[in-house]
Amino acid sequence: MRVHFIAIGGSVMHNLAISLAKLGHQVTGSDDQIVEPSKSKLIEAGLYPEEIGWNADKITEDIDAIILGKHAAADNPELLKAQELNIKIYSFPEFIYEQSKEKIRVVIAGTFGKTTITSMIMHVLKKMEKDFDYVIGAKIEGFESLIRLTSTARIILIEGDEYYASSIDAHSKFHYYHPNIALLSNISWDSFNMEISEEDYYRQFRDFIYTIVPKGTLVYNKEDANVVKVVNETKELKINRHGYKLPAYTINKGVTYLHNDGQDIPLLVIGRQNLSNIAGAYTVCEWLGIRRTDFYEAIKDFKSSIRYLEFVKSEGGSVVYQDFAHTPAKLRSSIHAVKEQFPLQKLLTVIELNPYDVFEGEKLSLYCRSMNESDYAVCFCK
Repeated sequence: MRVHFIAIGGSVMHNLAISLAKLGHQVTGSDDQIVEPSKSKLIEAGLYPEEIGWNADKITEDIDAIILGKHAAADNPELLKAQELNIKIYSFPEFIYEQSKEKIRVVIAGTFGKTTITSMIMHVLKKMEKDFDYVIGAKIEGFESLIRLTSTARIILIEGDEYYASSIDAHSKFHYYHPNIALLSNISWDSFNMEISEEDYYRQFRDFIYTIVPKGTLVYNKEDANVVKVVNETKELKINRHGYKLPAYTINKGVTYLHNDGQDIPLLVIGRQNLSNIAGAYTVCEWLGIRRTDFYEAIKDFKSSIRYLEFVKSEGGSVVYQDFAHTPAKLRSSIHAVKEQFPLQKLLTVIELNPYDVFEGEKLSLYCRSMNESDYAVCFCK
């Protein structure tokens, strides 16, 4: 096909463009700004636009499909021209579904933990030498791209984003994937970064369950009250339901051990959230045919996704972690995880806040007492 990307510079969009080019499609694209690392990758792939900016003349009748990035506005001149010519326009999730109709689609959803659970499953499948495609939202160790699309892999793992598909499509992205296996880790609405009402936010996840294919499987966290509520509201669906919960564990000298069938399994990750994520990842892998012993052997050397409660360095009795704690609730959770892991040590927490975000309305007040478990707390605004 001849495919044109409107907003090709996005972190996921440019990866999709490169993947399609590798599959032999003719790919072009536009954007009003392209920064690193997208810029270098597009140049290397020969897909960097000749000029930066929008140009309606690029949209011609010989284009088979337009892929519209979330960054492109509804009045984008290239989009308007494509609509005028009746060219097929896909949002990112619509196109991913079109490319994976014949695959087993595994979609990982939830307010938190999507990237981590997806990357855990990817880590295990890779160690088991299983062939699979994937779509993930953040760079993880051992994988060069955020997207892999092939004509051969039988399985595709997709990180299911609940936010809107594009500027002309208010549906949630994960409503388009129609999973064979879906995982729902948690549902947590807060006023800090949610642009929709609490009721509408929960409805998105309930609707997501309804998109599971007939006789498909829902893996869900049965310790999250909001998840259990929406699962119970879909009882009439003829799907498999498999709940998971936090596994038994202990912490000894800064190392977390999972207890499984009389064995103590040492981990490189820390925190109850990560342990819950492992339980969810295991349940999905079980449905994919991975044996329990193989899963736990593989998960031993899993490291956190980049900047997700990620170990940085240990020296002179001190240990440093970095995290992308983008809400007060996530900040509290991350601080608790480190404090639980090293209860006898003093904890210094440094949080960087974007003033354009937190000084809007009452958002700064939501951070009140969020760092109480730290022995020393520093807040940096620039």
